[in-house]
Amino acid sequence: MPIPTPARLVVLVSGSGTNLQALIDATSDPAYGARIVAVGADRDGIEGLARAERAGIPTFVKKVGQFSSREHWDRAMADTVAGFEPDLVVSAGFMKLAGESFLERFGGRFVNTHPALLPSFPGMHGAADALEHGVKVTGATLFVVDAGVDTGPILAQAVVPVEDDDTVESLHERIKVAEREMLVECVGRMAREGYTITGRKVRFGAPVH
Repeated sequence: MPIPTPARLVVLVSGSGTNLQALIDATSDPAYGARIVAVGADRDGIEGLARAERAGIPTFVKKVGQFSSREHWDRAMADTVAGFEPDLVVSAGFMKLAGESFLERFGGRFVNTHPALLPSFPGMHGAADALEHGVKVTGATLFVVDAGVDTGPILAQAVVPVEDDDTVESLHERIKVAEREMLVECVGRMAREGYTITGRKVRFGAPVH
């Protein structure tokens, strides 16, 4: 899909916001082709929100516990994000799964990263599961979010070797470095070039009409 330039990004965070910071730094260059119009979170008092505020970016918080059901929270998140008219929504360490309402509004425009080479080792413990399995390489995956857990069409992958003396922490740190670089590069390409999704295949470049 072609995207207007600069593309409007809404970034969702749950923690320290290192991926968010990488995107803030990248979008400071007009040539990047995108700007962050809002940062949302599911909790207060996190460094990710502070990073956005220091950069002068509007923020919002929607806690699941503030709503009578997970579905109501999901709908409120979707409504709030939609108010910022994003071209892309980026999960940058956002620890909540999107529900039906959110995906109805932003399906095909919502991307997330995972610290493993999907479809291997989905779920919450990608680095630990890869290490325990004894694989020689793992890495990070950028994918278009769908209704499953880490099952959407894959945009990009970065390979990280597993060292013999790796701990979960050391491996995860190296994965996070590769993940940030991949996220910044690919979101920029999505913004500048557009992209197409055909079945499970995603390609950069808007369709030719």
